[in-house]
Amino acid sequence: MGLLTGKTAIVTGAARGIGKAIALKFAAEGANVAFTDLVIDENGKATEAEIAALGVKAKGYASNAADFAQTEEVVKAIKEEFGSIDILVNNAGITKDGLMLRMTEQQWDAVIAVNLKSAFNFIHACLPIMMRQKGGSIINMASVVGVHGNAGQANYAASKAGLIALAKSVAQEMGPKGIRANAIAPGFIETAMTAALPEAVRADWMKKIPLRRGGQVEDVANTALYLASDLSSYVTGQVVQLDGGMNM
Repeated sequence: MGLLTGKTAIVTGAARGIGKAIALKFAAEGANVAFTDLVIDENGKATEAEIAALGVKAKGYASNAADFAQTEEVVKAIKEEFGSIDILVNNAGITKDGLMLRMTEQQWDAVIAVNLKSAFNFIHACLPIMMRQKGGSIINMASVVGVHGNAGQANYAASKAGLIALAKSVAQEMGPKGIRANAIAPGFIETAMTAALPEAVRADWMKKIPLRRGGQVEDVANTALYLASDLSSYVTGQVVQLDGGMNM
């Protein structure tokens, strides 16, 4: 028996990267997994097959998480297909970096819509289901920049700070219903995006991290597993800074 056997999880933006790692970790612990991405292409189909190969039910849904009506329809379809929704991971996110003076309205609106409004959309759609089930775990994928800010990322930092406050607010509202809400704030995680950074930039980052290394997607997935499972049954409204001690 896995930690999540018999549960159904939704992971948004999970065709690749951190979202995919979380989906696979949940499946390895027995959860049936529904995941979303803007399009379910060959990449998404491959992810669906990888999850299903772990012996659980898996299905990818093409969905613009920033679209309220689309999200309502997708969550309804997932409930009909899977029977329950026990875990929600709001992982969908984009970056459109730029200094505040040069940032366009489009850059601001796009990041807020995909990173923050999408979480509102999915939480709003899932809460009635979780309330009827008398329980659930919601995990918002934030960032250390949502706690500390970052020059050149005002839109991204604001969206991630919003995800933290959203989790805390939902935790307060839904605690009496047995529904928990938490946030994960990763720091420097080794991904294709960070691998493309110049070596000097990477070295500068490492000097700021007491553990002297970047985190792995597996580290994020393990933290998500803890927050999704009954191991954290008395944990709600919290932000786990997953950054190797970079911001103490």
